[in-house]
Amino acid sequence: MIVHIEKRNTPVDIRVKAPPSKSYTHRALIAAALAVGDSMIIDPLVAEDTLLTLSALRQLGVAIEESEHGIRIRGTGGVLHPGRQVTIDLKNSGTSMRLLASVALLADQPVVLTGSERMCERPIGDLVSALNVIGGKVRYLGREGYPPIEVSGRLLGGNVEISPAISSQFVTSLLMAAPYAEEDLSISLSGQSVSASYLDITLDCMAAFGIPVHFDAGRTFSVESGKPFAGRSYDVEGDYSSASYFFAIAAVCGGEVSITNLKPTSPQGDRQFLSLLGEMGCTISSFENGYHLIRDSPLTGITCDMSTMPDTVQTLAAVAPFAGGTTVIRGIAHLRHKESDRIAAIEQVLSDFGADVTTSEDSLTIKPGELHGGMIDPANDHRTAMSGAVLGLGIGGVSITHAECVGKSYPEFWDILKGAGLWNGMS
Repeated sequence: MIVHIEKRNTPVDIRVKAPPSKSYTHRALIAAALAVGDSMIIDPLVAEDTLLTLSALRQLGVAIEESEHGIRIRGTGGVLHPGRQVTIDLKNSGTSMRLLASVALLADQPVVLTGSERMCERPIGDLVSALNVIGGKVRYLGREGYPPIEVSGRLLGGNVEISPAISSQFVTSLLMAAPYAEEDLSISLSGQSVSASYLDITLDCMAAFGIPVHFDAGRTFSVESGKPFAGRSYDVEGDYSSASYFFAIAAVCGGEVSITNLKPTSPQGDRQFLSLLGEMGCTISSFENGYHLIRDSPLTGITCDMSTMPDTVQTLAAVAPFAGGTTVIRGIAHLRHKESDRIAAIEQVLSDFGADVTTSEDSLTIKPGELHGGMIDPANDHRTAMSGAVLGLGIGGVSITHAECVGKSYPEFWDILKGAGLWNGMS
């Protein structure tokens, strides 16, 4: 599917409901699967990534029933009976791969976790080493340090140190399985955590299912063993990452946007994306369940650290060429290990379209230029495709190939763009 986006020549006036959070949906599905008692996950995100987690849980022996009201999950109490050795293909879902690596230790049969070609290029060595310290017998089936992996052994618990420098999901993985260790689990962080706000999401979700996590001076997490998650009815909150594209569209095109289904007190780090647009010149106000953004004056470049909001880096990069002056984005080295090398992707797309872009290992510097349209190949990265729509509405003449890759996190994205009159549906 190729999507052609033309320049928006008049200010926008958009009303959008944010889709459910991908991060919360993954965690809620796993907590419910490991809980004692049944759970009803209300308004989950139904997208490629979350469906892969759901399918994997079924392969691990979890009883799941989907309906128009949500997803009902019969909790296993942390004892997984897949019935035989299983191979689970997680395709391009890094969250599924990492979170389920620890969960697989609770299965009574070996579990092989594999994925797409790109997945097998994404490092998982720090998590595997940590699992093997606390009872796992995890081995690589290909290149050392990368999927595919075979998971067996037991989750003994005890003390483990792990580096969160590549992904906070390594820590989340250990935390989600920790209540089912044979003894208390203490997780010490070696080095600075990237995407630390996602750990706040993990703790929030675990608390909702009845598991408190002690966090000592920002360095050590402690989880008591023997107390399982408790089944419950759980409403998934809206996703700030997905909402960011529509806030960005209003920032680039001028006009206003209101987005509902956003929790103002959410721990999602991408909530801070709105503050960055405010620094650039937009006016932001909140209401009961969302935010309103107006852009009626020129944008200015900013310097910012986006280490806590990695999934909106490409969104801000799509806004930056339309601002006066230079925009510098720091704290983003770990973006090289996502669905694509996102730093390289931003540099290529913006440079091809006429912006002045320089990169370092940890930063992007973007200056306006003589912008023009062109073709974007998102390399199967949903966020490259959606940020491309923002660019297209500001430049015009932009075509996005393989645009269906947005199904990873936001399957309705193009339909909503069309419904808002921002895309003519031509492909």
